[in-house]
Amino acid sequence: MLTNQRVHSSFLPLLVGLLGVGVGIIAGFFAGAKPLYLCLALVAVPVLIFFFTRFEQTVMGLLILRSSLDSWFALQIPAAFAIGLDGLTLLYVIVMLLLGRPVHTDRFWWLFASWIMLQALWLILLPLGELGMDASLLPISIREWIRLFSFLMIYLLIMQLKDKLHPEKIVSLLFFSLVFPLTVALLQIFLPSVLPQVLGGGSITRIKGTFVHANNFTVYLFLFIGLTWWKLGYARRRWPWVLLLGLLVFVLSTTKTMVGLAMLCIFVIVMIAPKLSLTNLIAGVLLFAALIGLFVSTELGQERLSTITQTPLLNPDIDISRAILLSQGDYNSFNWRIAYWNYLIQAWQHFPIFGYGLGLSSYIHPDQHLPHNDYVRALVEGGIFGFTALLIFFGAQFARLVQLLWRTPPNSIQHQLCWNLLAVFIALLVGMLSENVAVSTAFYFYYWTVFAVCGWNWNEKQTWDKSMPVTHV
Repeated sequence: MLTNQRVHSSFLPLLVGLLGVGVGIIAGFFAGAKPLYLCLALVAVPVLIFFFTRFEQTVMGLLILRSSLDSWFALQIPAAFAIGLDGLTLLYVIVMLLLGRPVHTDRFWWLFASWIMLQALWLILLPLGELGMDASLLPISIREWIRLFSFLMIYLLIMQLKDKLHPEKIVSLLFFSLVFPLTVALLQIFLPSVLPQVLGGGSITRIKGTFVHANNFTVYLFLFIGLTWWKLGYARRRWPWVLLLGLLVFVLSTTKTMVGLAMLCIFVIVMIAPKLSLTNLIAGVLLFAALIGLFVSTELGQERLSTITQTPLLNPDIDISRAILLSQGDYNSFNWRIAYWNYLIQAWQHFPIFGYGLGLSSYIHPDQHLPHNDYVRALVEGGIFGFTALLIFFGAQFARLVQLLWRTPPNSIQHQLCWNLLAVFIALLVGMLSENVAVSTAFYFYYWTVFAVCGWNWNEKQTWDKSMPVTHV
């Protein structure tokens, strides 16, 4: 008689084989449509097979690959990747349940899932005519919801690596995702002519790596600056991480993104504040000074930095109303933001409770720009109800990280990773005041990966270097 284990082991290859046949039929159908769809379908076959036979390697490989896809957004490759990953995750969970194997989650995942399900409310209200936009834009809202849903799925997928890969190894493997974006970024700086147009070949003023926009690249780099700082605290050989940190700061400066300066400043303050010493203060000041120096080393950087002096932020002679008037002709991006936010907030007042709809803030103004403020975006898209839900979700993230800080030993590398991620999170909250952080899809794939593993039992043998800043919560 076959044991349950043998039945399960024979069932899995059969299931994979049947799925492979199904994908093959779909590939044959797409052969008469677009070649790109055929290629994607053919790639899906080995990915599907490896997903069930080499689960850990496939998951980490897909994560590493994600940072290299945004440049091909015109071909819908990032969207196809997200949908495919969602499908693979759900399929894996269903198979595990059918086989009677455990599916790992935690309490925060269920809260995360509740918030994602709540966002589906706007998909229902839009065709019912209860929002500021009409039902013709429903596909845009559905696409935005799927993007958010993919973050939940990546969290769930990473949780399935529990007891299979050590969390420190998972975070370490994420650094391989830097290889292609940094290589492209360096070529954009020094040899732009060798790159194809899709990767920013030719003349480019703000470095963006493999990302659609320099701002998205900045947020991605910022996360890995935080992770590199964490690595420096316990690595036996520090010089490779010092070099990587220097490279990341250098490339970050070439994006010429003001929000990157602000977020790095907040990050450094949060990191050195718990145990302020002369050494830590000097290290933090030098890191920030190096970024400022690199930022203003070019004419574009000087120009972008000087524009702040012509805004209400640093000029007491310019109030909000004057900044709105100046925005019509001074080409100052910050004054333009103020005017745009003012327009969106006035529009929100017509639909204050539920707003205009998920992912539809750029359709309110004729210019169809994103708000460059994630709080304004949440307010106009979700109304007071959606905005409050977002703040509660932010509070839940903060509370979760603080809880993990309480639960982990102060000298452990897990504790310091939680603190570094908390510093990144606080800096993001500041960055969201003047940038479209929420649309940085690739960044959130890595952010939620790190967030998920922070809550695992690390069973550490290594401890934090006492010469580095240590947080006590």
